[in-house]
Amino acid sequence: MKQADFRLDTTVRDGVLEISARGRLILVHPMANRGTAFTIEERAGLGLSGLLPSRVTTIEEQLRRTYAQYSRSPSPLSKFIYLAQLRDRNEVLFYRLLSEHLEEMLPIIYTPTIGEAIERFSHEYTGARGVFLSIDHPEAVEQSLRDFELDAEDVDLVVVTDSEGILGIGDQGVGGFQIAVGKLGVYTAAAGIHPRRAIPVVLDVGTDNLGLLNSDMYLGERHARVRGERYDEFIDLFVNTVTKLFPNALLHWEDFGAANAHRILNRYSDQIATFNDDIQGTAAVVLAAVLAAVRLTGTQLPQHRVMIYGAGTAGVGVADLIRAAMDRMGLPEDEAYRQFWAFNSKGLILADSPGVRDFQVPYARARADVAGWEVADPDRISLIEAVRQVRPTILIGTSAQHGAFTEEVVREMAAHCERPIIMPLSNPTSRSEALPSDVLEWTDGQALIATGSPFGTIKHGEIYHTIAQANNALIFPGLGLGVSVVQAKRVSAEMIYAAADALAGLMNEYRPGASLLPSMADLRLVAATVAKAVAETAQAQGLARRPMTNPINDIYQHMWKPRYPKLEILPPRQP
Repeated sequence: MKQADFRLDTTVRDGVLEISARGRLILVHPMANRGTAFTIEERAGLGLSGLLPSRVTTIEEQLRRTYAQYSRSPSPLSKFIYLAQLRDRNEVLFYRLLSEHLEEMLPIIYTPTIGEAIERFSHEYTGARGVFLSIDHPEAVEQSLRDFELDAEDVDLVVVTDSEGILGIGDQGVGGFQIAVGKLGVYTAAAGIHPRRAIPVVLDVGTDNLGLLNSDMYLGERHARVRGERYDEFIDLFVNTVTKLFPNALLHWEDFGAANAHRILNRYSDQIATFNDDIQGTAAVVLAAVLAAVRLTGTQLPQHRVMIYGAGTAGVGVADLIRAAMDRMGLPEDEAYRQFWAFNSKGLILADSPGVRDFQVPYARARADVAGWEVADPDRISLIEAVRQVRPTILIGTSAQHGAFTEEVVREMAAHCERPIIMPLSNPTSRSEALPSDVLEWTDGQALIATGSPFGTIKHGEIYHTIAQANNALIFPGLGLGVSVVQAKRVSAEMIYAAADALAGLMNEYRPGASLLPSMADLRLVAATVAKAVAETAQAQGLARRPMTNPINDIYQHMWKPRYPKLEILPPRQP
């Protein structure tokens, strides 16, 4: 933090906050302000005497007050707004509150409430601490990033979105800024990434959302979404500027549309440290759940038959990582591809199907593979028709089609598989391919389940089943932490696999009905475990700019905890 009146060394766990400002300026600085927790001596030295109520309180008392205020907020969106305002007023208190109620508040600051906050961004706007970059003003990109007032060594993470593919609600224009902020909140709460070492960015390239374009309240550029060469040049300008200004930062892509997400990741992944959470984060957490489930089936992963229902950006990312894991376990690549059956909105993807995207092509099946099948329409083979023929052992849903995993589909799968692995991953709940209670009923409690939305614990017979939530928050915070600890040059496929394998290793295999994944309440443990695996893999591959000497200690020392820093009161700056 380099502002002249406030200086804080964010490279160490317990940096001293140096303040030369005086009076009200301190109370509007989110990292410096601690409200009624300023001591009498601090108030006198900082020119705050009389600007606060007389009584000095502890952070624990502040937590009780803020939690009560939060609890009185009547709706998820109002809770989101309350927390956003608290963050902008007192950053340490916000993160302390969040960390102590993380499982409860994660659905508020992240999925699913973040979706409503994105849709309401222009209507509920109360200020935003981040960077807005417009494709109509490319000349301002570098200065805009400089205006965030962080030096080259002060940034570990840049989270960027162009808002085209938001959370199943599509193109949300400039409102996607909220997803970048939400992700950074999770990075800090779960992995201890210092909030002053990260930058949220939205690329405003227009929007195809006619509702936004026709709203008097909309705050973004008022034209259709720019595509093609001009879009690519803007992305290239952004990447080059970020890597120039912040050479050690991980560039995290979030909620880009299917036509761009894979293409952008492939373009830059061999050049810089970059990561797409929708592709790689989703894939890693699903792979972790699959690895945990496979151990319970007693059948090796390469022997499983996998159906991906919804082969878009996330679905193909999941398939790619599971296939790579099969390769790693000794199955040749061409044989590994043959273990997969992928579906889009038109049914089973065939090599001669119209509209197949480049990233789907490796999973398209030849006509010979379906010859002799009994189907109603050979050009639109349905899920149930394929399940009858293929007899899959793993069924993964990333389609956002509520109820797609019907009773007929699930019972047919279970009839030929003792422990079917079924993962309806679409969220929110209204878009889930199946409800886990139904899946347990239709499989007589034998299914191994992970979902995208939280479902908690479900009793079936005498067993309580804890339903795993395949939430990307189990992966991306630890991955970001691991990359930042060693300042990795790139994010390799091996690092992604290491993250998934470390997460799977935290599973409790011994209790019937146990979750395939850790609880959201254990995110700091999860993040540290994932970070260690990622950092060690980067170091082993020669990708670490800053090698570790003591991995446990190096990880721990990088995990910021939300507590008021020690103050050093400096003389006021001379005008």
